[in-house]
Amino acid sequence: MDKQPRSLEVPGVSHGAAPIPLGARVGNVLYSSGIPGMDPETGRLPPDAAAQAGFAFRNMRALLEAGGATLEDVVRMTVYLKDSAAREQVNALWLECFPDPHDRPARHTLMYDLQQGMLLQLEVVAVLPSA
Repeated sequence: MDKQPRSLEVPGVSHGAAPIPLGARVGNVLYSSGIPGMDPETGRLPPDAAAQAGFAFRNMRALLEAGGATLEDVVRMTVYLKDSAAREQVNALWLECFPDPHDRPARHTLMYDLQQGMLLQLEVVAVLPSA
């Protein structure tokens, strides 16, 4: 039996020189590393929270897809904010992704001293249906 690679990447979104994958899948569980609001076309972080939030959620979806998951498989999200003012942008995208108040993943939001221009970062855990 061939072993599937467990490291997951999204083209254009990386942790720079750090040897860290954007996520990992083991069996039917997918864990992300910190998902930045990086523009995958340029590899740069936009200067504003709204644009970073948009890219972070887009990058999250791309990571889920790379691991064979969908938004419906997400069971937990952690949001790291440099400034609580970005909460509004995150909440708007959260509601787009998870509009049903009776079918949302767990979520925890933390204030964190993010570095290198990051205004926010996401982490997710997804559990895929068993084969």
